[in-house]
Amino acid sequence: MAKRDYYDVLEVSRSASAGEIKKAYRRLALKYHPDKNPDDRDQAREKFKEVSEAYKILSDSEKRQIYDQYGHQGLEAQVGTGAGFGGFDFDPFKIFEEVFGGRDVGGGDIFSSLFGRSRRDSATRVEAGRDLQVAVDISFEEAAFGTTKKIRISRYESCQICQGSGIAPGSQPQTCPVCGGSGYVQSRQGFFSFTRACTQCQGRGSIIKNPCTQCHGTGRVRKNRQIQIKVPAGIHNGAHLRLRGEGEVGLGGGPSGDLFVVVKVRPHSIFKREGDTVIVEVPISFSLAALGGEMSVPTLEGKVKLKIPSGTQTNKIFRLRGKGIQHLNSSSRGDQWVKVIVETPVKITAEQRELLLKFDQLGRNNGQPRIKEFFKKMSGFFSGRSG
Repeated sequence: MAKRDYYDVLEVSRSASAGEIKKAYRRLALKYHPDKNPDDRDQAREKFKEVSEAYKILSDSEKRQIYDQYGHQGLEAQVGTGAGFGGFDFDPFKIFEEVFGGRDVGGGDIFSSLFGRSRRDSATRVEAGRDLQVAVDISFEEAAFGTTKKIRISRYESCQICQGSGIAPGSQPQTCPVCGGSGYVQSRQGFFSFTRACTQCQGRGSIIKNPCTQCHGTGRVRKNRQIQIKVPAGIHNGAHLRLRGEGEVGLGGGPSGDLFVVVKVRPHSIFKREGDTVIVEVPISFSLAALGGEMSVPTLEGKVKLKIPSGTQTNKIFRLRGKGIQHLNSSSRGDQWVKVIVETPVKITAEQRELLLKFDQLGRNNGQPRIKEFFKKMSGFFSGRSG
C-alpha cells in the first residue's frame, strides 16, 4: 500500500510551521494512542505509528527538505545512510514521550493524567519491536505475472530459554529498590516535577540477579530466518510489501514490528513498461513496410502473428489488447504496443542499387505522397518570399 502524504497524515498544510506540526502531532497522537483505544488497539496502533512517522520526518528540517523535494522515494533512498529515514527505524512510543516530556502541567506522570493509570500498573517496560527493511530482486516477467520468493533476514526474536523474560529458569526478578517497582523516578526542579526512567533498572521496575545465559538478560536473541513472500502480479519497481509482525520482537510483551520488502524489478532486454502497458520496438524491412504481410512479434507469453498493412510507416504503433501486464489486485490486463521501425539497408549490391533507382523514378508521382506534399509546400514557401 502506498504511503500517505505526511502533511495529509498530520492534517496540516505544506507551509505549516514547526509549532503547527508539533501541535498537530500532539492532538493526533493522543487520539490514536493504543491505550486510548482499548476496543480497537490494532487499528489505533497503525494510525499511531503513521502519525509518529510523519512527525519524525516533518519535525526534522533536513528530512523535511528532502521529503518536500523528492517525496517518499527520496527518503527511502537515504535509508542506508542513517537510521530513521523513511520511517523504518523508530519507536513511536519514544517519540510520544519526548514530545510530551513525561509529565503533565501539574507535575504528575503524563501517563496517569492522559490514560488514567500509572507506570506502577506495569513492572515491565513495554516497547514495540523495530520495523525492518530488505530488498528483493525480481525479473520483468515475475513482476508481470507474480511470483514467490524466499528472503533471508536477521532479526531479534524472543528467547526460547527464558520465554522472553531475560531471567534464568528457576529464578525470580527482584523489585528495584530505587523506583520501588514502578520503573520511573521523580525529581523536582523548582515548582515542577519531572518523571524519568529509573537508571538502576532501565525502566523495567525489577532487577535481574540471575540473567538468562542465552540472551544475557535481554529476553531477545538474534536469529537468521528464511521467510517466503508472495509478490503480486503487476507490482511496480520500487513498490513496498508490508509483512505485519515479521519485524523484531518487542520488549516486555510489546508488539512485534513489521517487515518492509522493497521490490527491485530488473530491466528487460526487449520489453519496456509504462503503467500496465508493455512496449516493444520491432525493426522491419523496407519491403515488408511497403508491400505488407505478416511477421512474428514477441509478447510476455510467447510469439504472436502481427499483420503489417502495405504502406506502413516507421514509428507506426500496433495494439495487442490484453497482452500487457496484469493490473495490480485485479484480473484484467493492460495492452502491448508494438512500435515498428523501418530499417533502411546499410549495404546494397549494384543490382539492388539499380532496382532502387528505378523504383524511385516510378514512384515519385504517386508512390510517396508525403514527399510530394512536402516539396509542394516548400515550393510555395519560397515562391511567396520571392514575391
